[in-house]
Amino acid sequence: MRYFLKRLSHAIFLLLGVSILSFVFTSLAPGNYFDEMRLNPQISPDTVAALRAHYGVNRPVVVRYARWLASVAHGDLGFSFAYNTPAAPLLWTRAWNTLLLTLTATLLSWLIALPLGIWSAERKGRAPDIAVTSATGFLLAIPDLLLALGLLILAVRTGWFPTGGMFSVGSESLSWFGKMRDLISHMALPVTALVLGALPLLVRHVRSAMAEVLGSGFLRAAQAHGIPRRTILYRYALPAAAHPLISLFGFSIGALLSGSLIVEVVMSWPGLGPLLLEAILARDLYLVIGGVMLSTVFLVAGNFIADLLLYWADPRIRTS
Repeated sequence: MRYFLKRLSHAIFLLLGVSILSFVFTSLAPGNYFDEMRLNPQISPDTVAALRAHYGVNRPVVVRYARWLASVAHGDLGFSFAYNTPAAPLLWTRAWNTLLLTLTATLLSWLIALPLGIWSAERKGRAPDIAVTSATGFLLAIPDLLLALGLLILAVRTGWFPTGGMFSVGSESLSWFGKMRDLISHMALPVTALVLGALPLLVRHVRSAMAEVLGSGFLRAAQAHGIPRRTILYRYALPAAAHPLISLFGFSIGALLSGSLIVEVVMSWPGLGPLLLEAILARDLYLVIGGVMLSTVFLVAGNFIADLLLYWADPRIRTS
């Protein structure tokens, strides 16, 4: 229980630190949402001043932060100036879409990286290992933005996949199976871009961890006893190499989440990415802060899940 309480306290302090820094940085940025209204001749300066006073833009940062914490306690996450509504409903709808994309890409990435990394480590120094290492090195050198643009151009040229959105026009009339097929077709390109961006790092870490364990004495002893090679790899070697890989799992969620924001903008996926970009351009303060906080919550949740898996897999953590 102390282990979980310690991890939970770290997560709470991290969220508080991110929220404070978000408020400080947005306060230091020049301009705000109501500055553009001054350029509109149909809006009087008195109206702009009244709006600034109503929403508390002129108040000190500490006061605005305290009011935002109170809105978080009520589940509002602040107030969106551009949409004239609490930020939470806008953010949660987009957050579920981002979460769907990120979790799917995370699952596929690990399902590919684990067997591929183990297969490469088993053949270390030979032609298959060199081919895998070269391919992952090539993918590692390509930016996520370039990958997304390349896949988008492929979709436009071939017409094999939709080029944006989450559902096709008129998908409301489709059956449940038709809606799922339409959703999967729209997810194919952004998920592929995220998987190709995350796969090189995961494969290299799995290969490195497994290659270090495969030279251990207890595995050679197990092989000498006639235990099948597949059993040695997946029942003995993989659990022994699991500690750094589980830690990497939490990091991979954060990396895929940050990459998904770029991919969503390029491929018009209705997630947090386009909403954050729109809020930043409009200087919609609380919508930006709410989006940053939700992204941080997802990252903290991923690391907390990794901590739970470490607690389950490593008896040294439980005994300490």
